[in-house]
Amino acid sequence: MGDEKLLFPSEEWIQKYVEVVNASKAYEDAAHDWEGDFVFEIEADGDVITENIRFYLDLWHGKCRSAHMADESTNAEFTYSGPLKNWKLLFDKKIDPIKGLMQRKFKLGKGNDMGKIMRYTKAAMELVNATTQVPTKFIDE
Repeated sequence: MGDEKLLFPSEEWIQKYVEVVNASKAYEDAAHDWEGDFVFEIEADGDVITENIRFYLDLWHGKCRSAHMADESTNAEFTYSGPLKNWKLLFDKKIDPIKGLMQRKFKLGKGNDMGKIMRYTKAAMELVNATTQVPTKFIDE
């Protein structure tokens, strides 16, 4: 692969991300008893992104058991969504994944258990740290 950047989001990007997450001892330690899956959603902006783009991660006891691009019919315990500009800031570590929720830069899906999320702030940060190890090209670049 070399220096080739992978398009975010795409199946290729997701598969590389899963490799990085599953190799992360820090994530495994932080999420050793986490049980739950996510749909991550890049919200349509009507310009670059004409409809929501979604991907799915099944996270279980510090590992990612499966991951793939998703559509509107894909359900998960949690939905984490925000505009592309905020995803870019998240990947650059300029937005914290949990503080981003509090600042309304991202939102959890209706009915999601914020209390459960708050107990795993370190795991959330390790998921963000893993993004820095995936050579990424954003859809608007």
